[in-house]
Amino acid sequence: MPEFRRNIRLLLAYDGTRYAGWQKQAKDPTVQGVLEDKLAIMTGRPVVAHGAGRTDAGVHALAMVANFGTDADIPCAGFAKGLNSLLPADIRVLEVEEAPAGFHARKSARGKTYLYHLADNVVQLPTERLYVCHVPGGLDSEAMRASLPPLLGEHDFSSFEAAGSRDPALQKGRGARRHIHAAAIERSEERPERLRFTISGDGFLRHMVRNIVGTLIEVGKGKRTPADFAAVLAARDRSLAGPTAPAHGLFLQKVHYEESGIFEV
Repeated sequence: MPEFRRNIRLLLAYDGTRYAGWQKQAKDPTVQGVLEDKLAIMTGRPVVAHGAGRTDAGVHALAMVANFGTDADIPCAGFAKGLNSLLPADIRVLEVEEAPAGFHARKSARGKTYLYHLADNVVQLPTERLYVCHVPGGLDSEAMRASLPPLLGEHDFSSFEAAGSRDPALQKGRGARRHIHAAAIERSEERPERLRFTISGDGFLRHMVRNIVGTLIEVGKGKRTPADFAAVLAARDRSLAGPTAPAHGLFLQKVHYEESGIFEV
């Protein structure tokens, strides 16, 4: 960011419940919008904060990375303390550091890891309703786990892309192809009603993780088999996949950069 003397990198966590996602919008509150407003107060001038991705409305983040350029002399510790005093309690700055001039939170990222939380107990705890997708009646986690291997590697994930999110005829570059490095489903030993789906890849299409989860839920309910799941992926047809899982179960866990090393879940 050559127009500024400094490039500042932020690590953020937020509860996405009351936000229309990360990306700034004209009317609805967003994480980027709130962050930029507070940075403008601190620096005395408008600030553009670049996020690592566009989390959707209601999606949470444990480790969103952002960066912004500034000529302000505020030390990194001062940005951390000042922002956390100004930001609402559902957005926190975890780390602030100087970044190289060429660093860009989105363009420099190598990939991301997402978590999706599920619970299949009969009655959901009210304290979990904003952070865990409730699927009462039980889920066959072994069948769901057996569905995961076809996701690994590079594939066309059109079947799990939000319908109408792009015009394939105008799409350049890799289109709907993404490389998934790891995927896992774990059932908690301490709380057996809780399941956690984790997926890491070099990029994700709009609603891709939630559409994968929605289809896995149908496998877990016995409505589809692991072979059916593989066939959906191969078909490259969104109409054949399951419904989009609710946003509130999804968390951005990590953004991977060159220094992050290999992908693991």
